[in-house]
Amino acid sequence: MPTPALPNAFRLTWATIFTILAAFSAQAISAAPSGPLTAQRYNVVWDSPSTNSSGSMPLGNGDIGLNVWAEPDGDLLFYISKTDAWNEDDILLKLGRIRVKITPNPFAKGAPFRQELRLPEGQIVLTAGPESQSVTLRLWVDALRPVIHLQASGRNPFDLQVQLESWRTQPRRLTGKEADACREMTEGSYDIIVDPDTILPAADNRLAWCHRNQRSCYQTIMKEEQLTELIPKYADPYLGRTFGGLIEAPGLQAKSDTILQSPSPAKQFDVNIHVLTAQTDSTTVWLDCLRKQAAQTNATPLDEAWRSHVQWWTQFWDRSWIHVSPRVDQSASDESPFVISRGYALQRFIAACAGRGAQPIKFNGSIFTVDDHSRGFNADFRAWGGGYWFQNTRLAYWPMLAAGDFDLMQPWFRMYTSCLPLMTDRTRLYYKHDGACFVETMLFWGPPAPCDWGWRNRGPEMVNNYIKYYWSGGLELIAAMLDYYDRTEDASFARDTLLSIAVAVTTFYDQHWKRGPDGKIRFDPAQSIETWHSAVDPLPIIAGLRFTLPRLIALPDPLATDAQRALWKRTLADLPDVPIQTDAGTTFLLPAVKFDRLSNSENPELYAVFPYRLFGLGKPDLPVGLETFQRRRVKRTGGWTQDAIQAAYLGLTDRAASDVAHNFATKHDGSRFPAFWGPNFDWIPDQDHGSVAMIALQHMLMQCEGRKILLLPAWPKSWNVEFKLHAPFHTTVEGRYVDGKLQQLTVTPAARRDDVTIVSAD
Repeated sequence: MPTPALPNAFRLTWATIFTILAAFSAQAISAAPSGPLTAQRYNVVWDSPSTNSSGSMPLGNGDIGLNVWAEPDGDLLFYISKTDAWNEDDILLKLGRIRVKITPNPFAKGAPFRQELRLPEGQIVLTAGPESQSVTLRLWVDALRPVIHLQASGRNPFDLQVQLESWRTQPRRLTGKEADACREMTEGSYDIIVDPDTILPAADNRLAWCHRNQRSCYQTIMKEEQLTELIPKYADPYLGRTFGGLIEAPGLQAKSDTILQSPSPAKQFDVNIHVLTAQTDSTTVWLDCLRKQAAQTNATPLDEAWRSHVQWWTQFWDRSWIHVSPRVDQSASDESPFVISRGYALQRFIAACAGRGAQPIKFNGSIFTVDDHSRGFNADFRAWGGGYWFQNTRLAYWPMLAAGDFDLMQPWFRMYTSCLPLMTDRTRLYYKHDGACFVETMLFWGPPAPCDWGWRNRGPEMVNNYIKYYWSGGLELIAAMLDYYDRTEDASFARDTLLSIAVAVTTFYDQHWKRGPDGKIRFDPAQSIETWHSAVDPLPIIAGLRFTLPRLIALPDPLATDAQRALWKRTLADLPDVPIQTDAGTTFLLPAVKFDRLSNSENPELYAVFPYRLFGLGKPDLPVGLETFQRRRVKRTGGWTQDAIQAAYLGLTDRAASDVAHNFATKHDGSRFPAFWGPNFDWIPDQDHGSVAMIALQHMLMQCEGRKILLLPAWPKSWNVEFKLHAPFHTTVEGRYVDGKLQQLTVTPAARRDDVTIVSAD
């Protein structure tokens, strides 16, 4: 169905239309905080085309993502991705690639060129070609609807061709390093085969295509992991899953099943690309669903859709910000404050582009992976595969609390609650007791990655010694949920999400290990994160329980039951002490009471600083935390390492500032976009690297515990800053710190001002 005609007010030249849209955008920006408090300053602008997809810009609406670039003497191209495009073997595939060809070619070598990511409006605008033949292309993914808009206009008539490109044309077996894209199914005899896409016949001058899973790895995984009896109980998450799109453009005609072509030159073209993932009985049913979805989307006039799209992004940027600048008396050549501010804004933007979909953000590239040109791997490739590693995934979500991006946290919470029934059944089958255990490397529907479980393993433990007993992610998930509840005070969330997870996970910890002669739980066998493979009473488990259980017990009466509180009080009373040691009068934390088999590079003892805030500023045992940090075995920043965050919580201003500046200044050398970090330990763009720096920067500015708000606890006097952050109890804190003094502070509601302690300002 063609896009409905625009209202009379928009039946104008495209030059006039863009003037109107620009005016609206300016109005939207001016409605937000003005001057330094606008995201516009961090727009990314390129004045030349890119060589290939490594020179792409990201764009998205929370579920649908694009990598956009233009090639010299070539075309505009963009990959389309989606958060739930899982193939038959658990690979998160791209939907496809779109090539836009314009004649005369505005991207000719030496011609004027400008490509701009406009953050306030969530769009990319390209203008290219000599002035007399310039063409402007606008790309935006509707923030509220599942559609990609490409709008093209020129000073003179031009021809437009839109071509769908799929590289998945034949069944293809992945081998060698390329099989890492499906790491979870490696290390066994399982054949990893990417099946081809289906290009549907063009109809009504519209193109459609999809990838449909005609087979599934579900039963193989369930059987290998000794869960055969549960196969009939749970729906296969892969079989019949179909994902793809529908391209429509009034004024273009189908030249083939993959090409739409303008029959004659014109000054303007609109192209809409509707996308859908659904598990259906057939491709025909899927296509019918997509057509209905497109009709519903098209029922909203384009100008109205644009206004609501910009409004969403305006509200996003208005709810939180951090803008760092150098002191007036500092060297004007110091670019680190701008690089930090830009890195913070761009990482938050990337999270927003992928954070409202059916599945959580993938730590190893999100939905913005591109071709690995050095090895010839296509854009479906990502190192470490499709699994969700809790230690990595969590880091994208902690900064959303202080930023007030609560909507972006829902897919993460939802994945765990949707997996809870299977994880509860799994615990009962394996261990013959109640509760639920979430393993470190989890598929999006619950079980561990088969390669970590071990092919032909009889269980119940995994063969991968790095994560064999690494189950403490569930405790950190509870901690994040408690922080979410403290900020939102959402009772329905507490009842339906927080408590369902908390009761299951704490029940597991209460029942799984035996009590010793002293009545205390003895956590053995266990391990301390991935670093110490043999550990007794690991600190992350004990600290996690000591941090979360009192907060669960303190939940309001209508939420928690007496029976639940009794469970939590018993477990808390039966916990051993946090592992600690005193040497020559100096006390510090240990990774466990006993620990052996060093195998990785985390500092588990510092989990009592972050994520479990037992030691730090405003707490009685700060010297213990400081001594532990100084003694830490691994000292570094980058990727998922947490030094910057823990330094901020301990008030170590110089260390935190140095690490934050380093992270935001260290991007992937082969990528053009300034916030495509990595690969570090994972893949490109690495979502841990920028997220760690975000968390640290936020907590250099503000730390919250209960009703207390510590302001500027680790903020360097050499940096000025303007900020707005979210604190517990529906509180926002907005301020300006200039030349070593806090010059403006607004706390909303005003009654919460009495809970603020300014730590470092003069």
